[in-house]
Amino acid sequence: MKNYEKLQIIKKLSDFTQERLAKELNVSFATLNSWINDKSEPHKKSQDLINELYRKYTGQKTIPKDTLSSKKEIILQKSKKDILRFIYEKPDLYEEITLRLTYNTNSIEGSTLSENQTAAILFQNKSLSNKTLIEQMEAKNHQAAMQFLFKYLIRGEKINEELILRLHAILMNGIRDDAGFYRNHGVRIVGSNVPTANYLKIPDLMSALSRKLQIKHKDLITFATKVHSEFEKIHPFSDGNGRVGRLILAAMLLEANLPPAIILQENKQLYYSYLRKSQLEEDHSLLEDFICDAILYTDSLFTEQ
Repeated sequence: MKNYEKLQIIKKLSDFTQERLAKELNVSFATLNSWINDKSEPHKKSQDLINELYRKYTGQKTIPKDTLSSKKEIILQKSKKDILRFIYEKPDLYEEITLRLTYNTNSIEGSTLSENQTAAILFQNKSLSNKTLIEQMEAKNHQAAMQFLFKYLIRGEKINEELILRLHAILMNGIRDDAGFYRNHGVRIVGSNVPTANYLKIPDLMSALSRKLQIKHKDLITFATKVHSEFEKIHPFSDGNGRVGRLILAAMLLEANLPPAIILQENKQLYYSYLRKSQLEEDHSLLEDFICDAILYTDSLFTEQ
C-alpha cells in the first residue's frame, strides 16, 4: 500500500483534521498535503511514523504481554482502599470525575456540548439557549446516574441486570419512552459491521451476562474488558448502549477499588476500532490496553486534587 493511501486511511479512521495529522507526524501542513496527494514521498523516519499510526488506527498494532502486565501491575499498585468513599467524600474530586465522565461519554455519542458548557449545566443548573434540550437533559441525566451508581455501590449492592436497567432508565429519563426497557426490534451499530443480538434473545443474553458479573475474577481488568465488549455487542437497548456500557465498566472497576476508566472523546475512533476488533476477532488485547490507559488517566486526576 502506498504512503498516501495509508495517510488517507489514517485521516478517515482517526477523524483528525489535516492540521492535527500534520502535528502528529511533526511536519508542516504543506508537507503533509504534498504527501497525502501523492506529489512527494515522506522520508524514512516519517514513513515509520505513518506505519505506526496506520497499525494503531486499523487495529493491527500488537501489545506485548509484558507491556500489558506491567500496566496492570502499576494500576493495582495505585488501587485505593474503599475508593468509592475516597472519591465521594472529596467533593472537588467527585465533581471532576463526574464532569470528565459525563462530558466525554456524551461527546462520544455526538453531543456538541463543550466541557465548560457541561460543567455549567451540571453544577450551576444553567440552561443554554444555543444548545438542544436533549443534549442538556443527557448531561443532567448522566450526572444523576452517576450519583445513583456511587450510592448504590457504597451500600454494597451488586452489579447485576437490575442495575443495568435502572441506569438506562435514569440516562434516558424524559428522552425516550422505552427508558429502562430492552429493545423489541433489530438494530445495527452505525459505521460498524459487528452484528448485534436478535432482540428475542436479549433477555436470556442479559441474564447470562448478569450471572457472569457475580463471579469474582483474579484479573478484573481483563474480565471487565471482555464484559464491556460483550455488552456492546449484545446492544440491548434502542439507544444509550455506549453510555450504559461505560457506566457498568466504571462500576466494575470501582467495585474492585480501581479508578473508573474515563474514555476521552478525542480517542473515540481508537476506542471503536479496538472494541470492534475484540468483538469480531476475540482479540481483547488492544481494548484492554486502551482501558488501562483510560484508568491511568483517571488516576492522574487524583494527584491534581
